[in-house]
Amino acid sequence: MFALALSSLRHRTAVFVAAFLALFFGAALVMSFGSLTDTALGAGVDAASEETLVIMGSVVGGWSLLLVVFAVTSTVTLGVRQRTKEIALLKSAGAVPGQLTRMILAEVLVLALVGAALAVPLGTAGGNLVLGLLQDSGQVEAGIAHSFGAVALGQGFGITLLSAAGAALITARRVTRMRVTESMGEAAAPRARMTGWRVGAGLLFLAGAASLAVLTVTLGKGAGFEAQQYAGTADILFALGLACFAPVIVRRLPLPGFGTAGALARETLRARSAPLAAALTPVVLFIGMGVGTLYMQDLDGEASAGLLPEEGQRTIETLNYVVTGMVSLFLCIMLINTLVASTAARTREFAQYRLAGATPGQVQRMAVLEGLAVTVAGVVLGTLASLVTILPFSYARTGTWTPDLDPFIYPATVALTAAVVLATSLLATRRALAVPVVSAVAV
Repeated sequence: MFALALSSLRHRTAVFVAAFLALFFGAALVMSFGSLTDTALGAGVDAASEETLVIMGSVVGGWSLLLVVFAVTSTVTLGVRQRTKEIALLKSAGAVPGQLTRMILAEVLVLALVGAALAVPLGTAGGNLVLGLLQDSGQVEAGIAHSFGAVALGQGFGITLLSAAGAALITARRVTRMRVTESMGEAAAPRARMTGWRVGAGLLFLAGAASLAVLTVTLGKGAGFEAQQYAGTADILFALGLACFAPVIVRRLPLPGFGTAGALARETLRARSAPLAAALTPVVLFIGMGVGTLYMQDLDGEASAGLLPEEGQRTIETLNYVVTGMVSLFLCIMLINTLVASTAARTREFAQYRLAGATPGQVQRMAVLEGLAVTVAGVVLGTLASLVTILPFSYARTGTWTPDLDPFIYPATVALTAAVVLATSLLATRRALAVPVVSAVAV
């Protein structure tokens, strides 16, 4: 089955690109922060610099790691589901579930190993960048050299391999146990299902976010900037919790639009919930974490205006901006990656619509409406997640539940999200429509 896995990788390159990019960028992000811990453990590092580097490497790296695992799992799962028809054909030819599971696992592990290995230079550059920012702000001594060692490599390869293998095993278990007829139906209309682990994980994340919000209001009251240790991760947990319920949310999205394009979009929202749920996840995380963290830092800056910064406050400020920038970039890449991969897999579907009488313009408008629905849902859910950080922190830091927030941050974040989703959906759809109808139907 390993030879079959390698053959599948060679002949179905497009199917595996999305999973590879998720593994590659995820490993690079984890390695970047892991290298800060390697640097802290090096010789000649003073106590203050070591503390700062350990905070950046462990706290930021820890939450980045969780987001990477979630994103990698979602993307790998989507990639395996897109091959449901191929798996059904192998089953009809006599392959047993154990053989198919080993094939899928071998494919994903090859991608994970190659992705992690190629991510080493990018991870080194990312760690150097963060270290330079810390040195420029005076939080780490200028003479400390960046180190990329066992911690960065262990986290990068370990997390990449474990998350990829876990996603492959979970998805393989489901698709290999389907009957051939069920697999064919799943290939035609991939539906996302609420499994027990999704429900359990979602409830656990939501409960964690709620407990952190309570701690922010109680223990964080009067604690100054240190209230961020509770509030800063509440939005991430809440966004992850909501993302776990994406399959249910997508199937119930109201969708505007009239005529053929509107009807097609409403049908695909119900029938193809799996790829749309995968696209919704990074939108929720991007809005929730980005808006929540930026407004939290804005509130802290207003509360500290005219006062000397407390010890450690500059480190936390740098930490917030660094984690927001790097993780937001990762989530943006994952969003584009997911949209392109899911749209590319619909080349045959678009050709069938055209054979049934739909024009290319109607198909493009359908894709834009789908993207609009995902954007609106992601913005609404992400906004709710950000409020779990903003409101408790505002009360703890300023004594009010109705803070005076910067009017630019939120609309700018929403506009960027909408631009990325709609532009990617439109361009990817145009590329899929460029394939001749006869060739696309034969795929």
